[in-house]
Amino acid sequence: MDDQTHVEWREWGQAAFDEAQESNKPVLLSLSATWCASCHEMDTETYAEPRIAANVNDGFVPVRVDVDRHPRVRERYNMGGFPTTAFLTPEGKLLTGAMYLGPDGMRQVLDRVREMWDAKGSEAGRVPRALAGNPTPSSEVTPAIEEHLAGQLSEKYDERFAGWGSDAKFPMARTVEFALKREREQALRTLDAVRDHLFDDVAGGFFRYAGSRDWSDVHHEKRLDANATLVRAFANAYLYTGDEVYREPAARTVDYLTDELWTGLGVGGSQGPAEGRDYYLLDAEERAETRRPRTDLTVFAGGNALAADALLTYHAYTDDEHAREYGRRILDTLQTDLVGREREGVVTRFVAGDDVGESLLLEDHARVVAAFCRAQQVLGEGLDVARAVADAAVEELFDEGSFRDGPAAGPGMLDRPLRPLDGNVEMADALLDLAVLADDESYRDVAHDAVGAFAGAADRIGVQVAGYGGVAARLCRDPLVVAVADDVGSDLHRAALRIADHEKVVVPAADSDDYEAGTAYLLDGDERRPAQTPEELMATVAEHARL
Repeated sequence: MDDQTHVEWREWGQAAFDEAQESNKPVLLSLSATWCASCHEMDTETYAEPRIAANVNDGFVPVRVDVDRHPRVRERYNMGGFPTTAFLTPEGKLLTGAMYLGPDGMRQVLDRVREMWDAKGSEAGRVPRALAGNPTPSSEVTPAIEEHLAGQLSEKYDERFAGWGSDAKFPMARTVEFALKREREQALRTLDAVRDHLFDDVAGGFFRYAGSRDWSDVHHEKRLDANATLVRAFANAYLYTGDEVYREPAARTVDYLTDELWTGLGVGGSQGPAEGRDYYLLDAEERAETRRPRTDLTVFAGGNALAADALLTYHAYTDDEHAREYGRRILDTLQTDLVGREREGVVTRFVAGDDVGESLLLEDHARVVAAFCRAQQVLGEGLDVARAVADAAVEELFDEGSFRDGPAAGPGMLDRPLRPLDGNVEMADALLDLAVLADDESYRDVAHDAVGAFAGAADRIGVQVAGYGGVAARLCRDPLVVAVADDVGSDLHRAALRIADHEKVVVPAADSDDYEAGTAYLLDGDERRPAQTPEELMATVAEHARL
């Protein structure tokens, strides 16, 4: 055996699978992330061991994938967390896999996989059920979906420590937002726990999760996606309560995103944990003299769309101009650099020098549509971009009644369609906003199909995807819509944005040919309820809520 001291990683691509086919070797796929401490630990403790590295290089085709840059690979081969070590046939089918493997564990797994490969070869590979091409469990969209998910809130809620579940605690910002309208005390207590245990009091921003039920054993990664959704969740809690304890963490996280992770064009993707666990016990001055945590400043389309949505939501409730300015700057970058690069309406995941990410990913399209719909409501602009991005997704990704996660093409199992529930929920929610803002019911029809595609299994959907209940509820009753025939930023427009319902849709600068200038209208089916002052508008909304 050669004395090789490092694994010779290949990039994800057809060339690696062709090499595996020609050499009759299985593929060792390592799913890693910049922010993942265990991934870096496995590199230094396992893959750096010379005999293991030599064994991997001799017997396998090793492929390293950054899960943030390749979400479709992540979703098809993830073994439950990161790092993931998956073993594949040259056709991309799954042989077996595990998460973190120390040196002894890796030696055992390598031996078992080689034995399996020698005995059965590619016949040992399998295709996960989600990629088998089976139809989704479609059924009618009824109020029972919302009722089930609301019941799940109470069933899974941790009365002692807050949050949902009895093991590790994740913030689950979208579940919090669903609970704000149905189990508000649970939502607020959970945000209290997130603020008290996962918020970085020195630099701002939220850590990824707590490893224990009582919110201890904090894992100190900070990811853009989680921080953006938490800004919006805390802002929405402030909308309902007016309590500064919810506004302040949102404000400080806005500062974190626009300072620590700001690249000049957008918000970077993540900040990993520091090498020493004591780093987050230091004050600001002490941290300044210590090596900073590893940071990925890649500007990802979906994460930045979430950030723009969150910043504009926060601005809508507070008039904070800093949030407004940076929200607009992010939208400008999305529109200039990442939307329409390939063709009209198509979103590219990232561009980093010569490294260009995939295009037409459902997650990115859903979030970009939502962000520009938010911009239309708050800034009075963005509708054209939202429509173009939505139209591209519907044309390219929507078939058989639901959305695929991306093009059904690529190496490994990327050519097998995956129809993720969470991605369909995000897109359906954005399309419902777009249907109102564009006055186009076809978007609502697509959203209805996408939600109905999973309704046959609604009773098996858990609290982690509680947003499914929220979007189903929006389809089962008329939305709360306020059309404002007044200037963007006027007192009447600002009052409409602050109506205490985070699922409402505000149509600013409504056409004066249809509405009287200087008037806001609460639209209830075919009925229009006018109000000419913020006070009248709030009274009209309160009366509507009592009916």
